[in-house]
Amino acid sequence: MEYQEWSHLERNLDSKSNLCPGYILNKDARFIMEPAFYTQLENLKPLYPDRFDEIINAINERVKKNRKVFFTMDVDSPFILLKDYIYLEITDILNPLKIFVEDKSRGSDYGD
Repeated sequence: MEYQEWSHLERNLDSKSNLCPGYILNKDARFIMEPAFYTQLENLKPLYPDRFDEIINAINERVKKNRKVFFTMDVDSPFILLKDYIYLEITDILNPLKIFVEDKSRGSDYGD
């Protein structure tokens, strides 16, 4: 799996999984991204086409700042646990940009 926004970068093999591709921004900054996080990111394209580059830049800046970042759909249940990586969700990127997306994926109100 390869993510087109970062396909020009060298691959980061820290994840030890082909399911979670990673990339190296520079000698000190690398990241890994779960497919679910990338799906969330891709779903923002039609919602915020004029701000998508800003979102990608914010991701890159967080990686540069924190050096080793694992982007996950759920920080409480990441796909892989790695030492020395911080774990971020899509809201960690969007909230500082004042882009708010309502999460409507919740269980039924009816119960069993």
